[in-house]
Order: sequence, then structure tokens, then C-alpha cells
Amino acid sequence: MPRRLIGTGHASTRLLGLLITVLGLVLATPASAAPSPGEGTQSLLGNDVSWPQCNKTLPSGQAFAIVGVNNGLANTTNPCLARQLEWAGTSSGAVASQPKVALYVNTANPGTAGTWWPTSNEYPAGTSVHNPYGTCKSPDVGEACSYMYGYAKAYDDAYIRGISTPSEYLWWLDVETGNSWSTNRNANRAVLEGMTDFFHSIQADVGIYSTSYQWGQIVGTVGSSSSLYSLPSWLAGARTASGAKTNCSNAPLTGGGKVTLAQFVSRGFDYDHSCA
Repeated sequence: MPRRLIGTGHASTRLLGLLITVLGLVLATPASAAPSPGEGTQSLLGNDVSWPQCNKTLPSGQAFAIVGVNNGLANTTNPCLARQLEWAGTSSGAVASQPKVALYVNTANPGTAGTWWPTSNEYPAGTSVHNPYGTCKSPDVGEACSYMYGYAKAYDDAYIRGISTPSEYLWWLDVETGNSWSTNRNANRAVLEGMTDFFHSIQADVGIYSTSYQWGQIVGTVGSSSSLYSLPSWLAGARTASGAKTNCSNAPLTGGGKVTLAQFVSRGFDYDHSCA
């Protein structure tokens, strides 16, 4: 039952007028002034940013952050990487199940159409890499050279893009149809295995970012012998915080994995809900 205001004379009139004025200000406030999902005294949401957010005012108060290392392609560097890593360091760390700062990298399989394609099992030059698919020989675009391509791109991400302590991060592999991929899903899987195996070789953790549709188109089903099989999943595709929370119950991208993050978009920024 609503409370009644009791008063008499001019005092009551002034009070009523004040209430009407305040109500008018509230109703006149535009909807865009509502706080974004990550704002508040203790946000439990994270944000991910990369080159599209260069020179933009980034969200504040995030619980954790994931920064893109590349500039949209697997062989490039995010020009705002240093500044965005500095921003990521301001995360509160309020979600214990997520690292305060993580990284993500673009992935692809351009084959010989790319600006560089491996011709041997050496990377960098003079360093032999164990290749589970055999020997990479030009102009092979099958599993052996695809594995080396992924291994090499992960090496570059770790050592030439400005990451000072690569082994300390969780590295998410961003797998999307917008990048170049082979029609051979086995070769695409080999690229991602090469990246995973490199990051594991430096004692770094690895996860997979995608949607079930895109993953199915690019990679398909992954067997239990693959190094991808048990990686955690970060699922994209939700448009609201509640939708992201619902996606936490979706199947992981690989049979042995677990959905640990779900992304949604709000007010032009990516937000991430921890599924733990």
C-alpha cells in the first residue's frame, strides 16, 4: 500500500511542488543515461577490447579484462596494445575464477595465399619443432604445414608483439569465419593445435573463443586425441547479460571442454559473464 503525504497549508503545497519537479527531471532523463552492465560499486562483469576500441574511452570498474593482441589479422599487431594492457591492469579482480588480465589472438589458415607460409618444421629459423603431422614441405597446405603456421603465429604473438611475460597469461584463440580459412577442416584444426601446443610449451593456458556455428564451419568435431579437446570455451553471440548467462549452459566447443565465459554486447562494448 503506498504511503500518503500528510500536511497542511503552504508547507504541503511546497512539498507537492518539489515532488513534481523531481519527478519531471527523472522522466526527462534520456534512456541512454542508464548505467552500463559493468558499472557499479563491484562489477562482476569483464570487458574485452582490441583495435576497434583504439582511441575510445574504455569502460571502467571491470572485474577482469581480455585484450586483443592483433590488428584483426593473425599476422598483425594491435596498435593500441600497450595502452589497453595498461587499462586492463586496472581491473578489480573481483571474479576469482577469471584471471585479472587475459589475451586473445586472431587465428586463420590462409595457405599459400598468405603473406607467409611455412616450408619446413623450423621456427624460428634454426629451431626444429616437433610436428605431429610429419614434415612440412612447400607448397603443402595440409596438416603438416598448417600446424607449423599456427605454431609460428603463436610464437610471434608471444614474442614480437610487445607482451613482456607471455607465459603468465591465458591466451584465447579467436576463431571466426571472417578470417581466411581452408576448406579442409583437418588443416584448420592443425593450425589451432599448433598454436595451442606452442602456448602450452611456454606453460601458458589456452582457451577457444567462437560460436558453435562458426566452430562447426571452420573446425568441426574434435577428437579426444587433439590438444584442443579439453580447452575451455568462451562463447560469443548473446545480445544481453541474461542471454550471456543462459549461454553458460550451452555445450562447449569441444567435447572435453567447459564453457567458462559468455560474451554479450552493450552500448558499443563487449562484456563478458563468468560462467563459474
